[in-house]
Amino acid sequence: MTVWKDHLENNASRYLEELLEFLRIPSISSLPEHDDDVRRAARWVAGRLEKAGADQVQVLPTGNNGHPVVYGQWLHADGAPTVLIYGHFDVQPVDPLSLWSAPPFEPVVTRGRIYARGASDDKGNMLAPILAFEALLDTRDKLPVNIKFFFEGQEEIGSPQLPEFIAAHRDLLACDLVLSADGGQWGEDQPALVVGRRGLCAMQIDLQGAERDVHSGTYGGTFKNPLHALAELIAGMHDKQGRVLVDGFYDDVRTLSDAERAQISEIPFDPAGYIRELGVRQLFGEPGYSTYERAWTRPTLEVNGLWGGFQGEGIKTVIPATAHAKLTCRLVPDQQPAKIVEAIRAHVAQHAPDGVAAVFQQLPGAADPFLISRDHPGNRAAGAVLKKIYGKAPYVVREGGTIPVSGLFLKILKTHMVSFAFGLEDENIHAPDEFFRISSFERAQQAYALMLEQLGADFVP
Repeated sequence: MTVWKDHLENNASRYLEELLEFLRIPSISSLPEHDDDVRRAARWVAGRLEKAGADQVQVLPTGNNGHPVVYGQWLHADGAPTVLIYGHFDVQPVDPLSLWSAPPFEPVVTRGRIYARGASDDKGNMLAPILAFEALLDTRDKLPVNIKFFFEGQEEIGSPQLPEFIAAHRDLLACDLVLSADGGQWGEDQPALVVGRRGLCAMQIDLQGAERDVHSGTYGGTFKNPLHALAELIAGMHDKQGRVLVDGFYDDVRTLSDAERAQISEIPFDPAGYIRELGVRQLFGEPGYSTYERAWTRPTLEVNGLWGGFQGEGIKTVIPATAHAKLTCRLVPDQQPAKIVEAIRAHVAQHAPDGVAAVFQQLPGAADPFLISRDHPGNRAAGAVLKKIYGKAPYVVREGGTIPVSGLFLKILKTHMVSFAFGLEDENIHAPDEFFRISSFERAQQAYALMLEQLGADFVP
């Protein structure tokens, strides 16, 4: 271990400069004006893989003009398992820009932190295994496992082209285990094994009233205001305790076992601290479940945006012609995105108030929920490494968020994905002033080197 660890330490300043260079690329996948930047980030990643010593490095297009992926490999460990390392180089938009302390693509290093969009999610995390791979390759004759790298440029928009891409390249991507460099740990001093993630589906509802905006004095009270209709429709999707009222929504939800509930209950939870962190007045949610159970193991239907009518300063006395809402659902085993979308479509058709025309559409970004056994060989290896690094056993947790490829790898490649990343919850991902701790960046490099050695020593698919 000492040799590759020395290599990482001796190159720490260079590796930090490389991360800053990577972070300067505004690879926002959701905004068309940044398409060239996403491609530029892909080329940067490919170049860094080649420099590290990977073979067959390629920037590969995806269908329907989707953002590209980057592939590389090192397959010279005869008889050893093959590990695919996953991450993403696209980032979220930066608005509201006024809340950033510095320009989001001009990285600032201060107080042991790197501030920039994408620092934690996911550029700092995904660069770390490349650097660990380089350190191992530069300090020994051969690696303990075969390695494939698969980095995408569309995770932040739900990986819409990846189902077809992975299916078409299943031989290229075939492996015994996937390690995800997207995600995080419980805390600076407490590791975690993530054994489950919720899935996702997204929809939009558009209601049409009059053909055009009309005067609220002349016409008010004579026909249905589509904003009022939308408020009624949305309010009717939950009861007062937060339970979803869409027929069939809970039909396929897998019941938590007593052992699973006990495992979750072992994780410390501070309700007052949780409330204080969020700045809310009280906790709320589906009765009969703890906060962590609601966030990790129960499905949700959330309104992400409502709009229509006048939004400016002052007053404009109109009845808007249209009203709109964007919804997403977080799904749990064994829910299927397509089935949930159809259940909500039927609900809208049945319950849209009279006097408005409703248009319902599914939006891109569907993802299956994911669950992996705590005793999976990959988790056993990850648990051993995390205990070695942190000096304590990891919590066994689930996460409420979604990584679309976790379900895709399992469905198409028949391979589980182990979360092995080092971001932390307070690092403002998807928000202004995102940052990544330099200590986490360096810890991630050492952890990946240890993990590859651990998998080479005792991983049996």
